[in-house]
Amino acid sequence: MTTYGTIPTSSSPQGPSGEYISRAKERIKAGLGARRPWKLMFNFRSFNFPSPFREVFGRIRSNVAYFRMNYAMVVLLILFLSLLWHPISLIVFIIMMAAWLFLYFLRDEPLVLFGKTVDDRVVLIVLAVVTIVLLFLTHATVNILVALLIGVVLVVVHAGLRKTDDLSVDEENSGLLTTPAASSSST
Repeated sequence: MTTYGTIPTSSSPQGPSGEYISRAKERIKAGLGARRPWKLMFNFRSFNFPSPFREVFGRIRSNVAYFRMNYAMVVLLILFLSLLWHPISLIVFIIMMAAWLFLYFLRDEPLVLFGKTVDDRVVLIVLAVVTIVLLFLTHATVNILVALLIGVVLVVVHAGLRKTDDLSVDEENSGLLTTPAASSSST
């Protein structure tokens, strides 16, 4: 029986690759869901110099914990822009990013090669070594290091100058941020 006006769904069952891709999409959406609003991050009324210099380290720690996804996106954008003039390095960067995503970040089950389970630390070490070696071979190492340095400096400056008193804490976070409302309700 044919039903008109309905949106067809896939009639064939998803294979293991389709299931893996849908799981990867869910994890990416969940990761991007941790991104904080850019308006909150760049609210210019929330910037000032901390009065005691010791407060800078607490601000950095709190802001990095709160805006970690935003900061990662900023650093990756700077890194991507630094590689635009090195197309081979950009291709290597994209390939290695895909390898990191599928072999390390988006994996639910342990990696199995030739019937043996590979430890996560081994995967991490091998991916790091391969990434470093391939980036050395592309002769863009200086660009990459300068881009990472610029990204880290921007993150530290932003995190040090942005006040943390207007940030709300989710219950599932580790409690690095303390807001006036949270501290008054606990007493």
